[in-house]
Amino acid sequence: MSSYRDAGVDIDEGNRAVKLLSEAVKSTMTPPVLSEIGAFGGLFAADSLGPGKILVASTDGVGTKVELAARHGRWRGVGMDLVNHCTDDILVQGARPLFFLDYIATAKLVPEMVAEIVSGMAEACRESGCALLGGETAEMPGVYTPGSVDIAGTIVGVVDRSDLWPRTDEMRAGDLLVGLASSGPHTNGYSLIRSLLESHDADESMIDALLEPHRGYLPHVDQMLESGISPKALAHITGGGLYENVPRVLPDHLRAEFELGSWDVPQLFRRLAAWSDMPDSELFRVWNMGIGLVVALSESDARIAEGLGHPIIGRLAERTGNAAVMLNGSWS
Repeated sequence: MSSYRDAGVDIDEGNRAVKLLSEAVKSTMTPPVLSEIGAFGGLFAADSLGPGKILVASTDGVGTKVELAARHGRWRGVGMDLVNHCTDDILVQGARPLFFLDYIATAKLVPEMVAEIVSGMAEACRESGCALLGGETAEMPGVYTPGSVDIAGTIVGVVDRSDLWPRTDEMRAGDLLVGLASSGPHTNGYSLIRSLLESHDADESMIDALLEPHRGYLPHVDQMLESGISPKALAHITGGGLYENVPRVLPDHLRAEFELGSWDVPQLFRRLAAWSDMPDSELFRVWNMGIGLVVALSESDARIAEGLGHPIIGRLAERTGNAAVMLNGSWS
């Protein structure tokens, strides 16, 4: 007699995983959450959203960083990575997170591993005032190789129409660009990083740095707003680096000019750069190189942000030609 367990799927272990993660999920339940864990769908009351409110949604994953985390048995951080990445994505449009949904897939379910990932998600959700509304764990032998794990998530936030970013009609040549430090590569460039690790020695401190969770920028942006700063645009520096992400928030007639050397490139990136021997044009496209969020500000606001510890790293200029981003100077 054959069974589902014999085919590689253990329903009992799936139920045990839900029990292990339930307390972490409950800790994120904000007042608008109306559903309990185990419901077929998550319920979130929209009564308080009001007129002029816009829902903002985004879906993302952690990419191949999850393989490095698996190799070292560090799961909590990738849960935080996932939530913070999605939170930062909707933050650039001015949205505050309402709720988050996750998806975890693997060849064989290990409840303790799933619980650790979800605990990381719950921690990041609590820090941003976001409810972890629901999720799915999928055990799929034959689709995923043994030991493989994939995680993804969807976030939904809200913003008032009058608070939407970017404000492209307000952006001018001469506006300054402020950089908020990253906590490492975040979730980008890990296929190359893992390839480099195969031919180079990495000590424990480097592994720690590579697995440092993606920084959440909501508290930093709130600090700016509380200081009277009015951002014109935010750019989340994800895959594609400065070259690909900053143009997404610029009007067609402006370009961003960055001054290399205006911020300290962390030692981790210096080491990866030396190992890869890539030119700047590729380094700043693959990795964030120490800057996780770029904020476009008037000169007066940029000086206030500088006083908060965020360096001025460039400026906006009239665009000539096709280049939307220019890197000037040297960082090494």
